[in-house]
Amino acid sequence: MNKTDLVNAIAEKANLTKVDAKNALDACLEAITGALENNDKVALIGFGTFSVTEKAARTGINPRTKETIDIPARKVVKFKPGAEISNKLN
Repeated sequence: MNKTDLVNAIAEKANLTKVDAKNALDACLEAITGALENNDKVALIGFGTFSVTEKAARTGINPRTKETIDIPARKVVKFKPGAEISNKLN
């Protein structure tokens, strides 16, 4: 499912126009992104939790040349699905 499919599904289920559904989805994604930029957790009960974790710097190997490379530290977004959604997938 891509963003257009998701907008169509939201519009149908919430009885909204596609424009209103797109605006609602964009606002939701902006709010989640803004919270993650501030290192906040976003917990959606029954769906899951978005959080930011830090990966430490490490040494890796270039598979093509077998040369060692330094991989810098970075922040990554992590998603942990909630129990309700996990149960539906099994």
